[in-house]
Amino acid sequence: MLGDLANWVQDVINQFGYFGVALLVVIENIFPPIPSEIVLPFAGFVAQQGSAGVAQSDTSVIGMMIAATIGSVVGALILYVISSAIGPERLRAFVQRFGRWFGVKQTDLLRAEAWFDRRSFVAVLVGRCVPLIRSIVSIPAGFRRMKLTSFILLTAVGSAVWNIALIGAGAILGDQWERVGEYVGVFQWLVIGAILVLLVRFVYLRLQNRRRQNSAAN
Repeated sequence: MLGDLANWVQDVINQFGYFGVALLVVIENIFPPIPSEIVLPFAGFVAQQGSAGVAQSDTSVIGMMIAATIGSVVGALILYVISSAIGPERLRAFVQRFGRWFGVKQTDLLRAEAWFDRRSFVAVLVGRCVPLIRSIVSIPAGFRRMKLTSFILLTAVGSAVWNIALIGAGAILGDQWERVGEYVGVFQWLVIGAILVLLVRFVYLRLQNRRRQNSAAN
C-alpha cells in the first residue's frame, strides 16, 4: 500500500510540478497517511535532476520549497478554520459529556487551554517542525482562536524550516532520496516515545490524585 502511495505521489509531482507539490502538502496536512517524507524529498530530487517528465521543466529547489510552504499554510488554515468553527464552547460541552470515557475532566481541559494560551507562539512554531505534531497543532490554535495573522506567520516559518530540510535533503541525496524517510522515521519514533512517556505520566498522576481523594474521603 505504501509503495502504491509513493508511486502516486511521484506521478503527481512529475506531472504537475510546483502545483502538484503544493496540492500534496495541503492533503498531507489534512490526511496524515500521505507522508511528507515521501512528498518533500522526491520534490527536491525532481527539481535537482530537472527531469524531462516534469510538467515544469524549469522547476527549482527553491521553487519547490516555496510551493510546499504555501501548501503547508493552506492545509493548516483548513484545520484552523474547522476547529475555530467548532469553538471552545462545543469542545467543553463534549468533554463534559464524554470526557469521563477518556479520563479527561473539565479542569484538565482548562489547564490545557491555559498552557496553550501562554505558549501558543512556541507551540505553533516548533510544532510545525515535529513529525505527528505538525498538523495537529493547528487544531488547538483554532479552538483557542489564536490571532490569525500570528498563526499564518508562525505556520509559514515553522513549515519552511521543515520543507527546506526535507526538500534540501532530497536534492542532495539525488536518486537515494528515499533515505530521508529513514532518518525522519527515527525522529518520529523518538517523538512517539516522548508522547508515550507523557501519557504514562499523565495517567500516573491521575491515579495518584484519585488515591489521595479516596484516602481523604475515608
